[in-house]
Amino acid sequence: MPAYHSSLQSTQSLGNMALLPLRTQFKGPAPKTGESDIIDEAMHFFKANVFFKNYEIKGEADRTLIYVTLYISECLKKLQRCTSKNNGQKEMHTLALGKWPIPGEAGFPVNALYAKPKDKQEEDSMQQYLLQIRHETGMRLCEKVFDPNTDRPSKWWMCFVKRKFMDKSLSAPGM
Repeated sequence: MPAYHSSLQSTQSLGNMALLPLRTQFKGPAPKTGESDIIDEAMHFFKANVFFKNYEIKGEADRTLIYVTLYISECLKKLQRCTSKNNGQKEMHTLALGKWPIPGEAGFPVNALYAKPKDKQEEDSMQQYLLQIRHETGMRLCEKVFDPNTDRPSKWWMCFVKRKFMDKSLSAPGM
């Protein structure tokens, strides 16, 4: 069975990663949309895609999907220690603001799949876009992970904490 791929298309890109519209309230370079976006796709496909060790890229949007999927894994690691949705939202905000390598930097785990930004302006735009994605992903994940009745994390999400998509992690070992 093949992995799930993004159905979204974009005319803009940063490096070779698609700059896709987001349904977000966070400031950044992504155009705003009221429709389903890459974060919705990544969350929808996460539980299936996380089992794949290999992933064939079929377009620039798939590179964005890979980044969001890897970031969801990082979020779940943090959320497993949270006792309430409010606590989880604070953790997600802090996590999003942390120092994360971007494609082309030494610490980025899947540099072979991504092109380095062409210049400083594109690098800044990519940094802002990925920050915007991290903020929105973290907040939406809290909505999905925490049960509104018990305010506890769902075991149906937490069971994926130890899984690594493509056997990679955005964070350095030990983080």
